[in-house]
Formats: sequence, structure tokens, C-alpha cells
Amino acid sequence: MERKDVVKLKGGPVTLTGPELKIGGSAPDFTVVDRNLKEVSSKDFAGQAKLISVALSLDTPVCDSQARKFNEEALSLPSGIAVMNITMDLPFAISRFCETAGIERIRTFSDYRYASFGKAYGVLIKELRLLARSVFLIDADNKIRYIEIVPEATRNVDFGAALQAANRLFAKR
Repeated sequence: MERKDVVKLKGGPVTLTGPELKIGGSAPDFTVVDRNLKEVSSKDFAGQAKLISVALSLDTPVCDSQARKFNEEALSLPSGIAVMNITMDLPFAISRFCETAGIERIRTFSDYRYASFGKAYGVLIKELRLLARSVFLIDADNKIRYIEIVPEATRNVDFGAALQAANRLFAKR
């Protein structure tokens, strides 16, 4: 499935590949790669609430700030939330970035191998094979509770809204 007119990059439209997910629906399974080239599945986080921050590339100022902000905020979120950052960056680049930036509180993953996350969550940019900037909140029962797909890929996510939703949704955990 392809969707146009959802995201623009520097004002120009791009095509998203994958379904349009809905709040309240089941979160799709995916497989990504960690910094050590180990495959990690969404099933590895079964029974956990998840905040998934998605960015084009950590090698851009906006994506860099997105990863840093969620890393800073991870400790203030309710306990038990798995905070993840997913890009198409190679695991070596992710590792180097995290070491340099002091990213220690969030789990960082690459979707470069299969584009499994991007296709399943409907955020794979067809023309660039990058992921659209977005945030997903998934509860411990694997239900989608919050979605933000940023309409202009060069802009930041709404950190306040995402963090407020995470605190509101998962405070009981």
C-alpha cells in the first residue's frame, strides 16, 4: 500500500509505503537490528509499554535533537516503558552517534536490513528508503495509543504532546 500527501520533505511530497495505522489497533510485529548487529523483534518487548521515536537519520540536526530529547526525558517517564529510537542508519553509525552524544537511556535500532518497521508501521519513504519522522506509543497489551507522523520531515515531533500522552497513558503502570 502506498500513501501520498501524508509527508513532505523540504516542501516536496514523498510516498509512504505500508498501512495507515489507527489508534486502538494492534501494533504490528517488526524486526530491527541493534548496535551489535543482533536482530531484535517487537516480541522481545512483549508485555511492555513502548515509546517508539522514528527519525530519518541521526546524522541530521533535527534527528539528532529528537534522539537527545527522548534520551533526556526517558528517566522522567513512568517506569516500565521501553523507549526506542529507530532509523535506517547503519548500526555502526548509530553506535558512534550514541557514544558521542551520550545516548544511554533509550534503545537505538536500525531498520536498514529489512525495512520491517517502516513497512509495518507505514512510515517507509519509498523514494529515499528512509523512515518518516514519527512517534508511536504502544501499551503493554500491544495496542496503539498515540501516533504522530510529522507532515514536514525536516520539522521536529511534538515532544510535549508525545511525552504528555506517555505520562497520561502509562502512569498507572
